[in-house]
Amino acid sequence: MTTTPKRRMSAEARREAVLEVAVAEFALTGLHGTSTEKIAAGAGISHPYLFRLFGTKKELFLACMTVCHERLHETFERAAATAGDGDRLEAMGHAYVELLGDREMLLLQLQMYAACADPEVREASRNGYAELWQLVERLSGAPEDEVRAFFATGMLLNMAAAMDLPQIAGDPGWALAHLRGQADGTC
Repeated sequence: MTTTPKRRMSAEARREAVLEVAVAEFALTGLHGTSTEKIAAGAGISHPYLFRLFGTKKELFLACMTVCHERLHETFERAAATAGDGDRLEAMGHAYVELLGDREMLLLQLQMYAACADPEVREASRNGYAELWQLVERLSGAPEDEVRAFFATGMLLNMAAAMDLPQIAGDPGWALAHLRGQADGTC
């Protein structure tokens, strides 16, 4: 009986596998509370190899932040393209609400902001947010006050989704009405 030799994963494939596990772990326990041993075990690699791939725990966290920012960019670009000549800002908002269903990505965003006491994390967060803002401005063509309301609503939806507040997270119109001061006072 012959056995087929196991095919080794490339370093890039291993990096992707590690990032998938790391996003899940960092989303739950943040930069400082996450065990790199647990990430390595979850990815099926040795702990020393994890550090050959990423150097430091912070570099791994920053790479996870990049994954998050890229996913947001892809989501908004796809939504704007699908909207065609329609309301691109609204289409991006609906796409973001759907993205909130990915709890790991949602919680990772919150962990990114929570870790901003670290200067490198703060800079990466600030740059990622600024790039996202510029992307939404460019894709939507909306005036500044509408883009600001879009991001404010997004942050409110983040908090609501993280706390499972269905009256907000399930109905983005509710949040938008409150932000614009048009709510009727019922919750």
